[in-house]
Amino acid sequence: MSSQSPETSERPGAGLARELTNSPVALLARHPLSAYYLLMGAALLLLILGLIMVMSASSIESVRVFGSPYTLAQRQAFFALLGVIAMFFAARTSVQFWRAFAWPLLLAAFGFLIAVLIIGVEVAGQRNWIEIFGPFRFQPSEIAKLALVVWGAEVLSRRTRRLDTWKGLLVPLLPVAAVMMVLVLAEGDFGNTVMLGAILTGILFAAGAPLRIFAAFAAVGAVGVWVLSLAAPYRMDRILSWLDPGSDRLGFGWQVTQGQYALGTGGFWGVGLGASREKWGTLPEAHTDFIYPVIGEELGLLGTLTVLALFSALAFAIFRLSRNTHDPFVRYAAAGVGSWIVVQAVVNIGGVLGLLPVAGVTLPLVSYGGSSLIPTLTAIGMLMAFARQEPEARRALRRRSTAQALRRR
Repeated sequence: MSSQSPETSERPGAGLARELTNSPVALLARHPLSAYYLLMGAALLLLILGLIMVMSASSIESVRVFGSPYTLAQRQAFFALLGVIAMFFAARTSVQFWRAFAWPLLLAAFGFLIAVLIIGVEVAGQRNWIEIFGPFRFQPSEIAKLALVVWGAEVLSRRTRRLDTWKGLLVPLLPVAAVMMVLVLAEGDFGNTVMLGAILTGILFAAGAPLRIFAAFAAVGAVGVWVLSLAAPYRMDRILSWLDPGSDRLGFGWQVTQGQYALGTGGFWGVGLGASREKWGTLPEAHTDFIYPVIGEELGLLGTLTVLALFSALAFAIFRLSRNTHDPFVRYAAAGVGSWIVVQAVVNIGGVLGLLPVAGVTLPLVSYGGSSLIPTLTAIGMLMAFARQEPEARRALRRRSTAQALRRR
């Protein structure tokens, strides 16, 4: 006979279940402001890591071009300051602010995309930059990503009852997104064209679009990549080099090969911060598109896994907000931003590892470049504002304000 009384007996596994339920991760997930803090914390940690790695990865290039190892790092710190200001400003806005801003932002994005074809400057074979002043330029396609998120969420949230029809779901979202992608592609920016397609797909998925739409998108995308590869031989060379990495290691496969060497020599702990050998000119774009291998070389497997963990936390917070909200605008905007950041990170890291063709996109929040950094931080700030305005979060903030007021008395 069991010596346990009914009061003290416990079903098997109940203790473990209670411990898991009360774990820090579970408690954070249940906190009303968990999405807000995860968004802010993961974004700022990635930004700080990026600043450190840009300073290290860009030092040799900065000396070669400017005569100082700190010039590019100082510029990135300036971009980061502007981005953080934009993020916290956006975090204090409202859903109504972004809904009212949707059409002006879209028109501004189209204006910049057209202007860059007229007055833009060419960098690395792509005419996708507009000079501002001095050494500073900006890339309109980065603004276009934020514009598509906000405008697309606004359009679909106003026609929730008509999303069960093809016209209600796709018009005018699909034609506008297609024109935007054509303009970006005309600049030679294939990578950000893919990102716009990812944003469109994420918004439509959150709106409940049927799977056959995504199958059609995939088919059109495959045909488009094939046609574009035939039109631009360098794209075909990149794809062939990806399919057979050993075919052109000294040509189109050089960047990926050197990136993998960097990752391989880092081991678990890395060779030490600032001690990368690949950044001395062997690895092209070490501080921009290929900063991830420098992280792996200097900080080792631990550093690369930390980056993946932070992106996972950011993705968890974004998609949790999209799933749990009752506001359609917030749901679609969060899905769009999440698709943008996650797909861009996957495409960048996948290209570095040789799992995907190199698309020429930066690692969000980590790579050098204000044109990418500032809109990304602004988008995260927008989601922080949405997370603060969820009903449970508002109640938690009111309770906190009341408790602080009582303590001051």
